[in-house]
Amino acid sequence: MNPTLSFALMDAPFESARSTAAHRLIAAAARRGCHVKVFAYEGAVMQPFALQQRHANAVHGLSVEEENHCLPREVIGELMLLARQTGGSLEWINCGLCVDERGAGQCIDGVRRGTPADFWQQARDAVNTLVIATRE
Repeated sequence: MNPTLSFALMDAPFESARSTAAHRLIAAAARRGCHVKVFAYEGAVMQPFALQQRHANAVHGLSVEEENHCLPREVIGELMLLARQTGGSLEWINCGLCVDERGAGQCIDGVRRGTPADFWQQARDAVNTLVIATRE
């Protein structure tokens, strides 16, 4: 039986390396066929935001194509696919209160709205839980 791992993320996309580190940890678990449950809280609800767009970089003189900006929404979608391909799963829940505060209701397919009680349930059901909090 594949283990269930739980993550709580709080950082908005593009703000720190903590988001990238979290995606890498989730990818490692997904490659091993784990069942991964993510609860996105605070700014992290913007990670699967469907309206993220690539942009050019005028400072470096790069076009949109040359800049090839990584979008967290695409990373998360690929992680969900990877988890399914390896016999695991990736459940991503956005805190509904945080979604409302940020106007982040439009998310990629597979993301659902929840409450802090969902995180409690995820942590209870998991063999381990990692909270990647913001730092001030």
